[in-house]
Amino acid sequence: MRFLIQRVNRASVMIDGNTVGEIDKGLCVLVGISNTDTKEIADKMIRKLIQMRIFSDENDKTNLNLASVNGGLLIISQFTLYADCTHGNRPSFLDAGKPELAETLYEYILSKCKEQVPRVAHGQFGAEMQVSLVNDGPFTIWLDSDTL
Repeated sequence: MRFLIQRVNRASVMIDGNTVGEIDKGLCVLVGISNTDTKEIADKMIRKLIQMRIFSDENDKTNLNLASVNGGLLIISQFTLYADCTHGNRPSFLDAGKPELAETLYEYILSKCKEQVPRVAHGQFGAEMQVSLVNDGPFTIWLDSDTL
């Protein structure tokens, strides 16, 4: 499982010209799911995401987590995080999770995050979406379950 985490001042997602999710200060998280991912891996990734201290304190040190700043989450499914670009110029997505598994785990991630974070917005699995954000920093982190 892969999370591309961006600390944001605001972020939103649109589908067919309609805003379906938006947050102010918080994290925009692109979620990639592989065929070998499980709920246990998702739980580990969610724990890391929510506890990650990547917001600045009064001394401008990254000591605060999402709860400390009353931040929100915008969670977007993103199978392209599993692009394999090693052969030729056209990426392969064979390592991305099959839609049935990926959607189940994506919905699981949303439900678990909603249990712990007051403001969780999200896109729609499999939809064509336009994501807008103002990256704070910029501050972007790549979190891969293979390296946890």
